[in-house]
Amino acid sequence: MSDPIYAIGDIHGQFEMLQRALEKIERDGGPDAKIVFLGDYVDRGPQSQQVIQLLMDGSNAGKNWTCLLGNHDRMFSMFMEDYPRNDSQLLVGYHWLHDRIGGLTTLASYDVDGADRQRIYHLHENARSTVPAEHLQFLKNLVPYHLGEKLLFVHAGIRPGVAIQEQTENDLVWIREEFLDDPRAHPWLVVHGHTNIPVATHYGNRVNLDSGAGYGYPLSTAVFEGQKCWLLTDDGRTSLKP
Repeated sequence: MSDPIYAIGDIHGQFEMLQRALEKIERDGGPDAKIVFLGDYVDRGPQSQQVIQLLMDGSNAGKNWTCLLGNHDRMFSMFMEDYPRNDSQLLVGYHWLHDRIGGLTTLASYDVDGADRQRIYHLHENARSTVPAEHLQFLKNLVPYHLGEKLLFVHAGIRPGVAIQEQTENDLVWIREEFLDDPRAHPWLVVHGHTNIPVATHYGNRVNLDSGAGYGYPLSTAVFEGQKCWLLTDDGRTSLKP
C-alpha cells in the first residue's frame, strides 16, 4: 500500500480553518504526514498573513509540506513587485484590488489600509514597506505542481494532452473549461482546486478540493493512498469516489 499523502484545498486567508485541517491530518497520519497545499493562501478571508506565516513556519521546521502556487498568490506577488503588475489572465476591468478578487483583505491582514485604493502609488509603497520580505520570498518559492507516481497535484488543472514539462504556468494556475470539461483519463489522477464547488468531488479523472473556504464555506482536506481517496472529517475518513 502506498504511503498516504494529504491535500488541502484553497485556503484563502482562513487561518482557523487551516489549523483545524492540520489537526485532522495529525490525528489521521501523525505529526510527520506528507501534505500538499493546493495554493490560493491569500485573498477574501481575513487572515492571509497568518496563513502564510504558518506555512512558512512549518516548512522551515522541516515539515514534509509542499506548497503549490495559486493564481491569487501570483497576483499578490505581482502587486508587490517594484512596479505593480496586473495578471494578464484576469478579465478586462479586473485587478487584484477589485472587490471580487480580495486583495484588499490580504493587505488588511498586514495592517495596510486600502481605503483609498485610487491612490495606487501610496498603497503600493505602504504595502512594500509593511509586508515582510520573507513572505514575498515564500511566494516566489511556490512550485507550480507536485507529481507522484499516480497523482498530480496542481492548483487549477492541466491542458489535456500536453506533457507535464510543457504545461504553462498560466494554465497550471488559471485553466478552467478546457480541463474541467474533458472527461478523458489523464496519466495521473489530478488533484486540484481553483474552481469552487459546493463539496469536494471526485470526477474519475480528477478530484476538486476547492469547496469555497474563501467565501466562508468548509475547507476540504483529503488523504490519498495510491489513487484511493478519502475526505477527512471530524469523525475520521469518508470515502470519496467517482
